Amino acid sequence: MLDFTLKTYRTLLKTLNLKGYLFQQFDLFQRGAKEKSIILRHDVDKLPQNSLRFAKIQKKLGIKGTYYFRAVSESWDERIIKEIADLGHEIGYHYESLTTCKGDIEAAIKDFEKNLKKLRKLVPVSTICMHGSPRSPWDSKKLWKYNNYSDYGIIGEPYFDIDFSKVFYLTDTGRRWDGEKVSVRDKIANQNIKLGDLKFHTTNDIINAFGRDEMPNQIMFTFHPQRWTDKPFPWLKELVWQNTKNVVKQLFYVN
Repeated sequence: MLDFTLKTYRTLLKTLNLKGYLFQQFDLFQRGAKEKSIILRHDVDKLPQNSLRFAKIQKKLGIKGTYYFRAVSESWDERIIKEIADLGHEIGYHYESLTTCKGDIEAAIKDFEKNLKKLRKLVPVSTICMHGSPRSPWDSKKLWKYNNYSDYGIIGEPYFDIDFSKVFYLTDTGRRWDGEKVSVRDKIANQNIKLGDLKFHTTNDIINAFGRDEMPNQIMFTFHPQRWTDKPFPWLKELVWQNTKNVVKQLFYVN
């Protein structure tokens, strides 16, 4: 089965459904995690129409997810933001304020406030998630060394508020599921050693592991929907571009 297609994505979701997982938006997980639950996190870095396709697929399957939008033109589409929210999904802010403001903490918190307020004029927002900005020298998570996001009515940020010693983390960073070696910032520090032994390269590897009942009860998936398409040319373009980026990141950005 060809990977990173909508067909493959549907197969994954149907498999999770068959295995009896409850799909929790991140805000609801924060308020009360269920024993057997999946968080579907989507980082809308660009091509927001791809995220809308994901949201519609989930709606048909009775599934809800969480979508984090950047405050940049390639992500921010107010019509799509509202449409995804109207489908019943959670919307959050994918902040990158220290990058935007070139490391200036005071300017960055003002940038964060401005964009959060702008997003809240469209939809309710109670969670946030850092955008990695791999080519930037600034890690926007450091904004919270000097500020507290709870002061802005935010109840959760996955990199700070999920206990990854209990929740298994899977991300398609690098257009692969074992992309930790090419990831600059989409990393977690406290993955349970036993859970960390579960390694997958393709989506089909993950589907087969669920079929063998090898997967833990609580999992967060992170998807970048711009990587997923059934159209041959965009699919091939993303494959070539992402493989090139992976080489560059390994050579120049990954510690």
